[in-house]
Amino acid sequence: MGILERRTGFLKPRVCMAAVLGYVFISLVALAYEIGGPEDQGYVISDEDREKIMAALPDKAPGSPAKARKLLIFDLNVGYAGHPSRFYANLAFQEMGRKTGAFDVIISRDPAVFEKARLAEFDAVFLNNTVGNLFDNPDLRQNLLEFVYGGGGLIGVHGTTVAFWRWGENGGDDWPEFGRMLGGRGANHRDAREHVHIKVDSPGHPLVAPFPKEGFEIRDEFFRVTDPYSRNRVRVLLSIDVEKTDLSAMPHERGDRDYAVAWVRHYGRGRVFYSTIAHNPYHFWNPTMLNFYLGAAQFALGDLPAPTIPSARITPAIEAQEKLGWRLGIVAYTFHRYTLFETIEKTDQLGLAYMGGLDFQKVSKDIDKNFNADLSDEELKAIRLKLDDAGVRMLTCFYSVIPGDEEGCRKVFEFARKMGIKTLISEPPVEALDTIERFCDEYNIQLAIHNHDQKASPHYWSPEAVMQVCEGRGPRIGVCADMGYWMRSGIDPVAGLKTIGHRLFEVQMHDLNELSSDGHDVPWGTGAGRIREFLEEVHRQGIKPTMFGLEYSYNWYESMPEVEQSARFFDEVTLDLAK
Repeated sequence: MGILERRTGFLKPRVCMAAVLGYVFISLVALAYEIGGPEDQGYVISDEDREKIMAALPDKAPGSPAKARKLLIFDLNVGYAGHPSRFYANLAFQEMGRKTGAFDVIISRDPAVFEKARLAEFDAVFLNNTVGNLFDNPDLRQNLLEFVYGGGGLIGVHGTTVAFWRWGENGGDDWPEFGRMLGGRGANHRDAREHVHIKVDSPGHPLVAPFPKEGFEIRDEFFRVTDPYSRNRVRVLLSIDVEKTDLSAMPHERGDRDYAVAWVRHYGRGRVFYSTIAHNPYHFWNPTMLNFYLGAAQFALGDLPAPTIPSARITPAIEAQEKLGWRLGIVAYTFHRYTLFETIEKTDQLGLAYMGGLDFQKVSKDIDKNFNADLSDEELKAIRLKLDDAGVRMLTCFYSVIPGDEEGCRKVFEFARKMGIKTLISEPPVEALDTIERFCDEYNIQLAIHNHDQKASPHYWSPEAVMQVCEGRGPRIGVCADMGYWMRSGIDPVAGLKTIGHRLFEVQMHDLNELSSDGHDVPWGTGAGRIREFLEEVHRQGIKPTMFGLEYSYNWYESMPEVEQSARFFDEVTLDLAK
């Protein structure tokens, strides 16, 4: 297994002189790849090391590609000679993708690759040990941010935590939101071959499948990252086991002694992976590490589903919901008499990781505008940061009117893309559906058709009516079932679900005190809505909506206890269903 050998369930270090000597030569003549940029720094990988990498490549990818995937590897270093390990990573990723058929690779050091049209060619970006201020063009930075937030993948290893970083006097973080997106900042470290015990923080997570559950030992240069790193933001996969590792040689770099080694997260719809294990070249001819990085690549590309709820939020109920593939979130209408920012805070207080937006809700006391496509990029940034501070993702958004004309429709979908929204909820005119569906396909955003009562929603009010509208439509047109209006219209939710089936993209769940037009919301499980039976039927059919929306439309200013009671009922049912 080369530099790292598996012995009794651990990864043990073994000295390899070729790797040590290889580390000394930072800049030689040329690497046999297509690399852009006039400042091309070459590095020759020896035939011996190349053979080690080729021998260690995985035979099969853990996920099946949904389509042909394309990975951009960008390995520019600015103001730093660079890590030679990045060339080994380039070769390993390129050959892993080719051998398994999981993805194709393009390698570049030309910032122009982040022009919007060129970036759109890729499914994920791998910032391979990138160090320094890679580019300061604000448009290119915005393109990368929107690419990720709108659903692209981002991979970072080791030095990526100091990408977009200025060196020298008055240096420091040149792009704070990049650090937010990645999940951590800084490069504080000890020895380049520090010996540590690794703890597997998320046993059962698909990305850590290559490692023994009891942990392992390994040598590398381990960065101790700082803010914005937080277990309230990221799902930690691996960390330094401080109980088993001798860290006495220096004072602890973090007061909480939390030294994450690898994590995943979502930033908007974007799938983000980071690992500090990439300083030394020998990791890229170790079969276990290559399997780990292949899984990470497939996660970022969108072919290996993996949970990302922040570590600090994990409870037995959350684990059950992850197993079911379900997400519970607050529907902003529950708190529409408050601002969006206050709704985000209340969602956080309830311990929920998801929410749905509302286009006629005020954003905040400082942004006196409704949450819609008229917001500026700076105002959208403020919302992104507020969501990130709370550890909350916005999965859906109710948009009252999606225009049927090209310009108006694109404006709404651009807004949804920039906010990382997976599913738009609306009641559009039937004649606008052809145009809207075309934009759904172009932007990979779903439309869930909402219902009010028969008078307000003549085409959508009943399961049969809305399914007639969906007939012949593609897979991105579906239903947002408002159970409150169903029940007030005499529609049994369980029967309605059987009619809609897998066209159910979102459910706005209610329980009513009585099944009549006068019925009002009560905590889930205490009314006449048969909520448990409804959830059991969703499970029986194997339906995985974008979100189970907790919408509580009663006692507007004093509803938090009832909303929390409803959330805990959902937890109780999902714990039973996941057994």
